[in-house]
Amino acid sequence: MPALYRHLDDLPERFRGGVVSIGNFDGVHRGHASIAGRLLDMAGHQNVRAVVLTFDPHPVRLLRPLQAPTPLSWTERKACLLHELGVDAIVAYPTDLSLLALTAGEFFDRIILGQLRARGLVEGQNFFFGHDRGGNIEVLGQFCQHSGIPLEVVDPVQMGGQVVSSSRVRTLISAGQVAEASQLLTRPYRIRGKVVHGQGRGNKLGYPTANVGEIDTLLPGEGIYAGLAWIDGRSYATAMSLGSNPTFDESEPKVEAFLLDYHGDLYGRPIEVDFLARLRDVQRFDSASQLTDQMSLDVGETERIVGVHRE
Repeated sequence: MPALYRHLDDLPERFRGGVVSIGNFDGVHRGHASIAGRLLDMAGHQNVRAVVLTFDPHPVRLLRPLQAPTPLSWTERKACLLHELGVDAIVAYPTDLSLLALTAGEFFDRIILGQLRARGLVEGQNFFFGHDRGGNIEVLGQFCQHSGIPLEVVDPVQMGGQVVSSSRVRTLISAGQVAEASQLLTRPYRIRGKVVHGQGRGNKLGYPTANVGEIDTLLPGEGIYAGLAWIDGRSYATAMSLGSNPTFDESEPKVEAFLLDYHGDLYGRPIEVDFLARLRDVQRFDSASQLTDQMSLDVGETERIVGVHRE
């Protein structure tokens, strides 16, 4: 389990005096992985811990809630992904107005030097901090030089001729291009939720589906997908439908998951789902039998795709 702390006051002494990277790390993409790699290198050279300071919620949710992007990952997932990259500890600072009121100088003195006692910093080029984003990477460099601690600025990662960023990942996922998004991420894109009651139509068709509700991250665009569902730490090949059910004149969008090898009651259970590939558009069929014929093909394709990913 990753070392995740919800407040700096809870951070054990062994994680203070380390090398630090500060940012939102939403989705944990390959650009973040590059920063984490340089963070580990600097920490290793100094024989100290590698620490990430992130924020929960994203500061924009307090400052400009209507402009806040839907998150790509929840805090625990973010911590797990950073831990996989080798980060020793993750602090998810509880964002509040008092934190956002700190000037860049106050943030550097109180948080970076005072609380974290950072012995080095690693950041991307577009790093901003302090009230009204008053501090940028140049200001941070001046503060670090004055304080005698090293700062490494990591160049953006490019793939396909474009910079890898959370906004680029978000655009791909919204368009249903989950396989392309996964190439930019360190792991396949995952959502979480709870299994809720539906109309039970899947049972009658021979494909009992779990209706997933209470999802708090970005949903891929409407379509039929292949993926993996996670229940109590075990994974199950899963065919998913996101959107309406036009065959039965249902316009209400839903998230339905058919777990191929799961047997049992899922109602009320937490569930996480990885999106591996988009299979097709949501379609209207002339009959239930045509729909089940297509679902059989979707399940076969799901088995193939999941098998490739598991090899």
